[in-house]
Amino acid sequence: MELGFWKKLNPKRTGKPIMATAPMSGVTDRAFRMMFLKYAKPSVFWTEFVSAEGLFSRGREYCLRILEKSKNERPIVAQLFGSNPADFERAAKLVKELGFDGVDINMGCPDRAIERQGAGAILINNPDLAVEIIRATKRGVGKIPVSVKTRLGYDKIQTKEWIGKILSEKPALITIHLRTKKELYFAKLHWQEAKEIVKLRNKISPKTLLLGNGDIKSFVEAKRLAKESGFDGVMVGRALVGNPWFFSDREPDIKIRLMAILEHAKIYKKFGGVHYETLKKHFHAYAKNFVGARELRDELMASHSFEELDSIVKNALMVYSKRINN
Repeated sequence: MELGFWKKLNPKRTGKPIMATAPMSGVTDRAFRMMFLKYAKPSVFWTEFVSAEGLFSRGREYCLRILEKSKNERPIVAQLFGSNPADFERAAKLVKELGFDGVDINMGCPDRAIERQGAGAILINNPDLAVEIIRATKRGVGKIPVSVKTRLGYDKIQTKEWIGKILSEKPALITIHLRTKKELYFAKLHWQEAKEIVKLRNKISPKTLLLGNGDIKSFVEAKRLAKESGFDGVMVGRALVGNPWFFSDREPDIKIRLMAILEHAKIYKKFGGVHYETLKKHFHAYAKNFVGARELRDELMASHSFEELDSIVKNALMVYSKRINN
């Protein structure tokens, strides 16, 4: 088992739980990660997921853009999805050459388009193929640690059968979204399964680290769940959108929030981003928890250019300044 940087992050060594950013397609791009690098760095970054097959197809250029990173984003893990072990071996080798600190295999995405490719959560129903993929990825990366992100099961909880199978391959880390594929993102999370997972880990692969994932809403909750579950840390997803201060456990004032909107857009544009509309999910999340936020969100959602954005936010800053001076 290659632990790589994970060895340094082990809570038994640091005394602190691991705090990771979840790989979210269309969200956790380079600009998003740079905002966290400035305001509140997590223990480890994850990229958006990228197709192992796509890295060697006509879509190669697009896939490589997803894997662009800055030298200060360390440690950083590249996440791959797919269904062909040979693709994973080649892709893992490329990821190593690109200078990533780790490779993660997506075995939990419930998206139908991904499942139709035999990838993501559907691999829960094909554990033998999942094992082949893990082994192929390890061959490709050599001494870089390999991890897996998955769910508790497909139609039902399959902790012993599924998580146990993955543990038998001794990955450096497993991240478990504490729902089944069938439950998607809406059912109650099964944090009670954490104790059973920890027991399995201790029995099968004691050095493998464990992260819990799913609907973690605050830094305080993240720390509590890590402690209560017995996991080595947590992976946070949707709560990070519009909140690069998450891992600092502080609430920024309105001025900082407004300036962050412009800053995020500036970084996105600097790194070659041209699809303005894709930024709106971030704008919507930044504009919350203050007087006038709803009206500002409406304006931001109706905007169509960086120039309009600049005007809207600067006007909001003037209104805010007048309000606090009166």
